[in-house]
Amino acid sequence: MNHKQNTIQTWNKLAQKYQDKFMDIRIYDDSYDLFCAAVANENASVLEIGCGPGNGTKYLLDKHPNYKILATDVAPSMIELCKINAPTAQFQVIDATAVHQIKQKYDGIFCGFCMPYLSKEESIQLIKDSYTFLNNGGICYFSVIENDYEKSETQTSSDGQHSMFVYYHQADYLQAALEESGFEILHLLRVTYPKPNAIFDTHLIFIACK
Repeated sequence: MNHKQNTIQTWNKLAQKYQDKFMDIRIYDDSYDLFCAAVANENASVLEIGCGPGNGTKYLLDKHPNYKILATDVAPSMIELCKINAPTAQFQVIDATAVHQIKQKYDGIFCGFCMPYLSKEESIQLIKDSYTFLNNGGICYFSVIENDYEKSETQTSSDGQHSMFVYYHQADYLQAALEESGFEILHLLRVTYPKPNAIFDTHLIFIACK
């Protein structure tokens, strides 16, 4: 089984646990607010890539109920939870590497922690694709775990029952991909995410404008 197949199967199994852990996390709210502030249209169309159980989806719709969000994820069980948590959105099961098949323009693209499960090449391609999906002035949001790409690794759940491959990403090549695609970077944020045993990850968030 390859990394992608294993990731899809694992997320299908862990959807409820992921929701229980992350549904009410608040450390990203400031970045969500910056995205909303940059998306000027109160009736904006938003493509969400990797919606998970709908934690980000719900936040956006609670703040801006007139947003027209298409929430997508590769794991059907995540989509089912998102339908409960953000019922006014629309939904589609689709791989992030295949979203170019969606033939529509959007005012915003929201991609919260999908790229940790995409390779460097896939992530750069998603940035390029995102530029083509956006209307002029459209806003792109994405977040990654910042570390040397070469340190990407298989991570195992605390109970030892599940594992998946996690890609770390670097600011330099992501910033270059945004600029080469034609984006203007509005915000580059770093959020400290605490982990067990007094260690932490650095989460890197880009918000850019077409």
